Amino acid sequence: MHRLLVLYPEPADPEHFRDYYVAEHLPLVMDWPGVLAWRYSFDVAATQGESPYFAVFEADFADAAAMSAARSSPQGQRLTADVVNYATGGVVVIDYPVQDGTD
Repeated sequence: MHRLLVLYPEPADPEHFRDYYVAEHLPLVMDWPGVLAWRYSFDVAATQGESPYFAVFEADFADAAAMSAARSSPQGQRLTADVVNYATGGVVVIDYPVQDGTD
């Protein structure tokens, strides 16, 4: 499995971020090809001090090729282009293969 992780620093308008993200951005995720599972949270906490992130999003794909195909698809391009509409604090996007902890 391959995971896409999106970390969102504090936006200028947290209420707008939440409202737009849920009402406008997440419906785009539902049409994204190749996604096996996805999840998000606005309750991001640090183990010590304040978290540098306001929100987090994860999406799982079968492998890196499936993630790459999804990101370059028309739906993936729409998702990427939509980020500027709510993420005024910026965005950090990383991806990585997920290793099963039982192996």
